[in-house]
Amino acid sequence: FEAGHPAGARNVPVLFFDEAAGKALPNTEFLGVVERNFPRTTKLVVGCQAGGRSQRACEILAEAGYTDVTNVRGGFGGARDQSGRVVVPGWRDAGLPVETGQTREASYEDLKRRR
Repeated sequence: FEAGHPAGARNVPVLFFDEAAGKALPNTEFLGVVERNFPRTTKLVVGCQAGGRSQRACEILAEAGYTDVTNVRGGFGGARDQSGRVVVPGWRDAGLPVETGQTREASYEDLKRRR
């Protein structure tokens, strides 16, 4: 997120990488954090690096009653095939607005603290 993200984005990870387990594990607080920060009628454009995790996030949100959820299919950096070739361009490569760094109001820790 800090290296680059769509302008105005908020960081709410659906998964966390667990180094001890060597794999990504679900963020058990994902839905609760989203619900505390965004009403179910909010238009949400959901993305990740390549589009896979954000697709899962969209499914969770739709199941929870969010009615206007869109997945950024190529993610931020583009979906790639097994050889690393971009098969679906991402947000960045489409020339859409990008920011780097992380503002306090966009951080997961700040969003998680809100009630």
